[in-house]
Amino acid sequence: MHCPFCQSVRSRVIDTDHDTRGGVRRRRVCGECSERYSTYERAVKAIPFLIKQDGRREDFDREKLERGIRVACAKRPVASADISRLVGEVETRLQDIGKLETSSRVVGDIVIEGLKTLDLIAYIRYAIVYLGLGDLQAVRAEIDRLLA
Repeated sequence: MHCPFCQSVRSRVIDTDHDTRGGVRRRRVCGECSERYSTYERAVKAIPFLIKQDGRREDFDREKLERGIRVACAKRPVASADISRLVGEVETRLQDIGKLETSSRVVGDIVIEGLKTLDLIAYIRYAIVYLGLGDLQAVRAEIDRLLA
């Protein structure tokens, strides 16, 4: 582990905390510059390949998913930490599936479910693309369904 301030490899752990999803947060102090910083550790499990609607297979891309969620949440009062948490939940649920391949619809369903509890406007923005709400009547029907 390199110190983010001076790049020294001499550091020691001063505190360790476990989170509910199996991750570990460690507070460290650098032996050279005495600055304190945190590191986060999480177990890496296999994430299944995603099977797209056209049959292509591609790796799960955490950054691509996060970008899509950020676009849906743009100019909304959604904290960056909440977006990261949602992306982490998607990744964890994919790992828990335990299959080598899964449909990309599974990812979309998990995101839609998470956005519905996070921010309804972001949900509608994402749903317009994901659910293919192609006209105002379809969007209105989805909004009416949410309001009911």
